[in-house]
Amino acid sequence: MFENLWINGEEAVAIILFGIGFTMLLFQRNLLKKLIGMNIMDTGVFLFLASMGYIEGRKAPIVTNGVLDTAAYINPVPAGLVLTGIVVSVSVTAVMLSLVIRLYKRYHTLDLDEIYVLSKHQMEDR
Repeated sequence: MFENLWINGEEAVAIILFGIGFTMLLFQRNLLKKLIGMNIMDTGVFLFLASMGYIEGRKAPIVTNGVLDTAAYINPVPAGLVLTGIVVSVSVTAVMLSLVIRLYKRYHTLDLDEIYVLSKHQMEDR
């Protein structure tokens, strides 16, 4: 009875993760929480791509036992996209963390509204 309940379970979880991350990006004022939301969103996208690339009963595209039929193998492109996306995501996270640290050292807060007000006051003082 429940075997068909989670046919699209991975896709549903991916959409939920993307929604949680997007909501954090929209409604959080703390820069660190926004960065965490961006990473949760990335995870949802990676899960979605990986689940789209998986086909039940097929193997990784490594020719073994002389099987050359393409119907026996999965498409390797989604896995390559996920790996590339993870590398890019880690790099963007590192750059964003360094910018958050610089903003905190300058304004002593991570709240976007406070940073905006403080930066306006600094521009007016010049």
